[in-house]
Amino acid sequence: MAEVDEAVKRLADDLVAARDEFLAALGDVDPALLTSPGLVGEWSARELLAHLGYWAGHAAEAIHLAAQGLLDEFEGPGPSVDERNAVVARVASETTLRTVRTREEQAFDALRERVLEVDPEWLSERDADGDTLEEILRDDGADHYREHARDIRAWFTAGAEAEDD
Repeated sequence: MAEVDEAVKRLADDLVAARDEFLAALGDVDPALLTSPGLVGEWSARELLAHLGYWAGHAAEAIHLAAQGLLDEFEGPGPSVDERNAVVARVASETTLRTVRTREEQAFDALRERVLEVDPEWLSERDADGDTLEEILRDDGADHYREHARDIRAWFTAGAEAEDD
């Protein structure tokens, strides 16, 4: 196997670290509340995990197209982010937490493996919306996991503030 480029390795390492942060925050949630709405907006942890898994798959798809020289065909017209998120949440709400956890883990593992296969020259290529592959990988990967880790921590803070009232 070829040696992994240092910039690509940093992307993969950051992705793993961000997911670990997210899982640590999620681990603080009472297991009885993992399927209760309200963790992030109307979503429970189940919908949030499905959401992260979907966007990890989205990033992996971008890598696949970049490998084929077709990243410029990625995105463009289609369902909005909000429309996609609504469908993912609806499907997740009808799925067991265990299944959703497994799917997110598989999507994450696939993304991590694909990131390690990225040619560093692809990172500056742009999709149909003008985003670089690196931006897509950060937005759908590490930055996304960290955003939702912060959301979970904020939920705890809001709950503590409500108890103080």
